[in-house]
Amino acid sequence: MMADIFTKERRSEIMSRIKSRDTKPEIVLRKKLFSQGYRYRINYKKLPGKPDIVLSKYKTVIFVHGCFWHGHEGCKDAHLPKTNVAFWEKKINENINRDKKVIELLEQKGFNVLVVWECQLIPGKFNATLDRISAALSGV
Repeated sequence: MMADIFTKERRSEIMSRIKSRDTKPEIVLRKKLFSQGYRYRINYKKLPGKPDIVLSKYKTVIFVHGCFWHGHEGCKDAHLPKTNVAFWEKKINENINRDKKVIELLEQKGFNVLVVWECQLIPGKFNATLDRISAALSGV
């Protein structure tokens, strides 16, 4: 097992700076949706999982998932760290299971649930992601 290159205190400091809302991928997507005329709520607490973006008019919610934190299968950014593997497997699997439960609850309430992965918001994939969102919204 490889040792962490940071001290425990430094690693804790780095991890504490990771945001759970208003991340760069979320902001980029929100700005683009707004510029296209979509209006939404963000992190709406009255819905299960506090979705990142709620488009009430379309009865649609969008979650912007970080590939690492939500275990994006097949993504190069979703690899497990080489240290403390058991902890990270448990943490990410709990996130995946929570995501599934939240999606199920939202669908039971009649919402269309879209998941956008962080890696789908990079140049070269961004327009295709927007097209997928627009198609889902126009189909509602």
